[in-house]
Amino acid sequence: MSNSVVVSSVNNTTVVTENGGSTVVTVPQTSVVTATTQGPQGVAGAGFDIDSTAKVDKSVVYYDAAASQFKADTTWTTTTLTDGGNF
Repeated sequence: MSNSVVVSSVNNTTVVTENGGSTVVTVPQTSVVTATTQGPQGVAGAGFDIDSTAKVDKSVVYYDAAASQFKADTTWTTTTLTDGGNF
């Protein structure tokens, strides 16, 4: 689905048209017109608790059983896995 906003000025008025609806703003009256489109919504990941406060470049997400949560930090990165890492 594609939305568009068309703004045109004719005879000291501005017409903002979006999805078939129009707003007319007469000059020199000052008005604020805001056009918004709500994005897709989804449910939060139930049971997926992740701590990414210490994430670094190329962190790998892993599960820490002692903390009962997923983590992304310096413990496991693409470098620690490939340079002598334990698979």
